Amino acid sequence: MPVNRRKGENTRKSQRIHKLSSVSKGPESTPDEEVETSRLQKLLARSGLGSRREIEGMIAAGRVSINGVTAKPGDRAGSGDMIRIDGKIVRFRLPALLPRIIIYHKPEGEIVSVRDPQGRPSVFDKLPKIRSSRWIAIGRLDFNTSGLLIFTTDGALANRLMHPRYEMEREYAVRIVGELTAEQTTRLTAGIALEDGLAKFDQLSDEGGTGTNHWYRITLKEGKNREVRRMFEALGLTVSRLIRVRFGPVNLPPRLKRGMWIELMSTEVEQLLKLVNLPVSGISEKPSSTSADRRA
Repeated sequence: MPVNRRKGENTRKSQRIHKLSSVSKGPESTPDEEVETSRLQKLLARSGLGSRREIEGMIAAGRVSINGVTAKPGDRAGSGDMIRIDGKIVRFRLPALLPRIIIYHKPEGEIVSVRDPQGRPSVFDKLPKIRSSRWIAIGRLDFNTSGLLIFTTDGALANRLMHPRYEMEREYAVRIVGELTAEQTTRLTAGIALEDGLAKFDQLSDEGGTGTNHWYRITLKEGKNREVRRMFEALGLTVSRLIRVRFGPVNLPPRLKRGMWIELMSTEVEQLLKLVNLPVSGISEKPSSTSADRRA
């Protein structure tokens, strides 16, 4: 059921999104050709039909047509064209509508996948149902990791946040059994060779601890599978708790409990799009004065 906000909570919501320049050390992104809405893969991605890469694969496989003609990579289209995927007509969302964005506090014990052969709980089971598009997960967290997940209906936004070229930072709170030595700290920040390449933390700070457990705050710009855990394991250390607290310019809201989600208001969506240099236009599908909170 919807959870009513306490007075003044909307003001605190602005703390979730921080300026991109304060968290990204890479070169600033600039608007370029790939974000123009007239390109076919861009048009379909912005309509929530998949990521840009997935759409490009569909086009290359001959699954997409424009006005009865099989589409080719590089084709352009508009909302007035008849576009089909696998023979089915694509119903476009009005171009004036903003994408929808949800922030979810993932608990341990859920997978970031629509289907699971083992029948484990999925994060997608908790999200609101949508008819004209689908939720795209921005980044993944493994089964035993909790924290920030971002979902959107916009494939271009998902690509901008996840693609390695944009070097979006991921920040984690990590609890390990034991305490890092000076040598181990140096190795983690200089780089550790994993089977899929060199990995390193861009920042690592000691957050203290009690007993055998010790907390650290780390940031990195890559998204290799289980990268954080594998780096500590390479040093013979066990990660007992792992929480993602930030992805790019978006922070995990401190008052958002595990298993709950919030949907960004239109003003927040516009702010995020501007921070990552994507075009902003029109109004949102939902009233801008409220956001929906749901308890899982």
